[in-house]
Amino acid sequence: MIQHPLSDWLPITRKEVVNRGWDELDVILISGDAYVDHPSFGPAVIGRIIESYGLRIGIIPQPNWRDDLHEFKKLGKPKYFFAVTAGCMDSMVNHYTANLRKRSTDAYTPGGEAGFRPDYAVTEYTQILKKLYPDVPVVIGGIEASLRRVTHYDYWSDKLVPSILESSGADLLVYGMGEAPLREIIQLLTRNVPFNQLTMVKQTAYLRPITDGLPKNKRWNDKELTSHDICLKDKRKFAANFKIIEQESNKVNANRIVQKVGNQNLIINPPFDTMTEKEMDRAFDLPYTRLPHPKYKFRGPIPAYDMIKFSINIHRGCFGGCSFCTISAHQGKFIASRSEESVLKEVQQVTEMDDFKGYLSDLGGPSANMYKLKGKVKSICDKCVAPSCIHPMVCDNLDTNHDAMTQLYKKVDAMPKIKKAFIGSGIRYDLITRSYNKKADKSLEPYMEQVLKHHVSGRLKVAPEHSSAKTLKLMRKPNFDHFIEFKKNFDRINKKHNLNQQLIPYFISSHPGCTEEEMANLAADTKDMGFQLEQVQDFTPTPMTVATVAYYTGYHPYTLEPVFTAKTPHEKKNQHRFFFWYKRENHQWIKDSLAKIDRMDLAEKLLKFPTKGKPKVVSNEILTETKPDENGPKKHHGKKKKPFKAHTKHKGNKPKESRNKPKESRNSPNAGKNVKAKKKRFR
Repeated sequence: MIQHPLSDWLPITRKEVVNRGWDELDVILISGDAYVDHPSFGPAVIGRIIESYGLRIGIIPQPNWRDDLHEFKKLGKPKYFFAVTAGCMDSMVNHYTANLRKRSTDAYTPGGEAGFRPDYAVTEYTQILKKLYPDVPVVIGGIEASLRRVTHYDYWSDKLVPSILESSGADLLVYGMGEAPLREIIQLLTRNVPFNQLTMVKQTAYLRPITDGLPKNKRWNDKELTSHDICLKDKRKFAANFKIIEQESNKVNANRIVQKVGNQNLIINPPFDTMTEKEMDRAFDLPYTRLPHPKYKFRGPIPAYDMIKFSINIHRGCFGGCSFCTISAHQGKFIASRSEESVLKEVQQVTEMDDFKGYLSDLGGPSANMYKLKGKVKSICDKCVAPSCIHPMVCDNLDTNHDAMTQLYKKVDAMPKIKKAFIGSGIRYDLITRSYNKKADKSLEPYMEQVLKHHVSGRLKVAPEHSSAKTLKLMRKPNFDHFIEFKKNFDRINKKHNLNQQLIPYFISSHPGCTEEEMANLAADTKDMGFQLEQVQDFTPTPMTVATVAYYTGYHPYTLEPVFTAKTPHEKKNQHRFFFWYKRENHQWIKDSLAKIDRMDLAEKLLKFPTKGKPKVVSNEILTETKPDENGPKKHHGKKKKPFKAHTKHKGNKPKESRNKPKESRNSPNAGKNVKAKKKRFR
């Protein structure tokens, strides 16, 4: 059993700081998450990078913001700056469902307890620090700050709001993956460059009085957005801003973005180049314990950690460019991959963990099958402004060879202590479907067979999202016919190898552009394929997506054409309701709703229940079965699967979390009392 001394973790208490012989910290990191020293948790990565430069770093995880604020003071005043992050999730997505109901759990808190971080955590934490230490600079980062760096629509307050720099009072914002800008900030500060002169660091943003002008940089051109004040009055101009923001965020040689906010200029410097393999390895090879801090030993497990403790992240970024997704807005369009050596080294570390039983829960990334995929000719990518490399078609310059992934999977499988390495991340089915990826090489079939034979736990996750061509176009997703083609290939491989794998598709309701008729069609299409959906993700408007801009403004930001969006609770409920055609209480409503638009053919299709010979209807899954043998009874290959009630979701949203009724938070009137928790299964 591996025993870690307390000093193996970054210090989170005054005692730990003193035990290291430190009388002052250089940087103090405030985080909305519990401290888990693992490369999948951003605060740990940032802390370890700062430590790697020889700086003294301390973390204050989930400080209480509703008492005398003593937790914000416990580590004292840092020499250089406070760093603030809401954690691995936007605090509002963490706290509220798509229907604005308060969640009862928090996956990033011990015991899954809610109530340990505030709404708008970055703003709340920063305002407190500015009140306590007005002369100490505050650097904000993480997904909440990154996606709110410019004028944006805030779904939870239903308002258009300025950059989070304005609302929080922070001095500097780091957007996207923070390793490169953080390293440059540290290097400049340790050379005694004053903090207020950090105006040329790439991938950062800051506010500056208009009267002071713009700092001059001969390498950068400026692109000015419509001012925040005008955006408040003109939704169409706000929508037009987004096209500029998205294109500049994804360009290799981007412009500096400038926007007037009151009497200040918001200045957003261009991003760094995509991290190299060496830089990725450096971030992942830091001395993480891969464990939560011992402080949480008696507070219960941290659900988000339990979900990824035996998983390996092999790359970052996503070139899918889905309209509703924030991954490319935060991690970038271009893929940053780790070396095979670094991945295998981490797998070996996982196999040496005390409670490892031989099963990796995931070997993937934001999209599992984008590892090492990139442009064939870099100079073409350097000039590209498209938000997606695979929509409306796969780019001719994109190398979609999957051999590197197939070989990596085989090498992981060959490791002595690995029994099974699952692919838990969603797979981009369009990349491995020849009807869509028309110019793909011969690597697709071996990859698909490797995945289905060796890396699926019985259920493969894919995300067709919808069946309407119009809605899919707005989503930047392929036509539904390609999903049908993918399923045929999936079934063929199942039959060839006598497997009994199941397909788990994800769908979204109430997405901009989608009408009730299209939702009814989607319900009918999925029913025909053998699905009985139990939960469908309702669209959540998060900052920095095409879909959110369309939701708020009613215009597509690229074409400025009007876009219908279901907004009211009644409209959203109706779209969602079509999926539950099998519930008797919905039958008359379905008939009445479809009669109004003269689509009784759809009503008949939805309300006609499967007959003999039709596909089995089992939750969100299709059970793959072979046809009856001509000379004998039907043969079932593999063990018969029990119905599994899967849930659908969309990227960028809250990960799986415990549905256990939480213990009372430290701020509740019942704090300290024994409250029995009624156990429910995980989402």
